[in-house]
Amino acid sequence: MKIAETERTRHRRLREQGSLDRDDLHAVLAAGFVCHLGVVVDGCPMVVPTVYGLSPDRETVYFHGSVASRSLVEAPGSTVCLTVTHVDGLVLARSVFEHGVNYRCAMIYGVPQPVTDPEEKLAGLRCLTEHVTPGQWDYARRPSRKELAATALLALGTREASVKIRTGPPDDGDGPDARLGVWAGVRPLRTVWGALEPDPSLPAGVDAPPHLR
Repeated sequence: MKIAETERTRHRRLREQGSLDRDDLHAVLAAGFVCHLGVVVDGCPMVVPTVYGLSPDRETVYFHGSVASRSLVEAPGSTVCLTVTHVDGLVLARSVFEHGVNYRCAMIYGVPQPVTDPEEKLAGLRCLTEHVTPGQWDYARRPSRKELAATALLALGTREASVKIRTGPPDDGDGPDARLGVWAGVRPLRTVWGALEPDPSLPAGVDAPPHLR
């Protein structure tokens, strides 16, 4: 299924890196859990990092959004831009001008909806928690009513989106600079989880659960 282009999402520069494949959009969202949310607060732009989760049908992104909630109260119906970016490597060319970055990026535009119904909010928080750490929702204590009331959760549809992906080596391998004798290639970047670090206040005998190990 393809992503429908809009004036906001049409690829105008580096069109060859753009993708209209919704599977690519879902893959970028599934691979991360931190997004940057662009909102306008008190007439000024603000970009806020926050944690997000993707719904099982992959059509909704849930995220914590106290700042976005404030902007919605002040200007109902305001559009936000939610961005997720993964850096996969530095592209080191023979000339500085041709240097670049291998990356995957998704930008989603829309009007987020505050999730206020307690059951829906629980379901949204479950999506967020399981997206970040699968297995944790059923392991840890669930939110209380008071905690639910104090939590700002917003839902944003993924219908209007823009995806760009850059892979591969530098683009100057067949140009004049190829004769310079300068090393060129990609310096890959990988993100991996480290060893678990127990809370010093954990009682003896409380081991990490299997889903974390």
